[in-house]
Amino acid sequence: MSSGNRRVCLLTGAGGLLGDAFCRALYTAYDIVAVCGTRIPATPSQHEWFVDPFDPRGTVPENESRVFLIRSDLTAPGEVDRVIDLALAKFGGVDLLVNNAASLRLHPQGIVDGDSAIDDFEPQFALNVGVPLRLSARLAQRGWMHDIDGNRARNRNIVNVSSLSGSNVYPGGQAVYAASKAALNHLTRHLAAEFAEFGVRANAVAPDSFPARVPTEKVLQAILELDTGAMTGGVYSVVAS
Repeated sequence: MSSGNRRVCLLTGAGGLLGDAFCRALYTAYDIVAVCGTRIPATPSQHEWFVDPFDPRGTVPENESRVFLIRSDLTAPGEVDRVIDLALAKFGGVDLLVNNAASLRLHPQGIVDGDSAIDDFEPQFALNVGVPLRLSARLAQRGWMHDIDGNRARNRNIVNVSSLSGSNVYPGGQAVYAASKAALNHLTRHLAAEFAEFGVRANAVAPDSFPARVPTEKVLQAILELDTGAMTGGVYSVVAS
């Protein structure tokens, strides 16, 4: 179950740049279900146990605040359900879903240069749109729809990590990626409209390129502000000051 009054966060893409930053900054503040593929976040997990050599029987803080690591290809059949099963078995519920996992495949020569853009369409949409849809729907079906009072009391919500590419045209062959992020933006608005019936909010952050143009910490702060706020149905740009 959850550690005291900590919020439970299910975070996808936990081994990426933003996911790793989230885990490193917040693993003592949230109970984090860190879902990742080949890369893992640089934070203590359930696979590690720390011992103070000068006090072997003493309490080590890292053992009290370990992320719950799940390796998964979320686009594979049955994997979303497996992740939800493990998260609910471990913590009993989820307060914050951060859909951060994404596929970015560029086609600098354009969408008509061979079939690469066409071949990448389904895989990118599967991860960038399909996985957030499935995770959101399953969490609602498995718990949120049946706990309206708890949803409001714990301010449960979804934050989708989108991109400025979802609302702007940039060079570099971003057509398929940008289309997937535009779809994610509109999915966010529909989630907000439908999930309002049982007290769950949904928003998206749409950052500029990070860390090249926007500090990763600024994107992280935007997610935290959405988690602690009351807004819903918004897609919030994160740009350099």
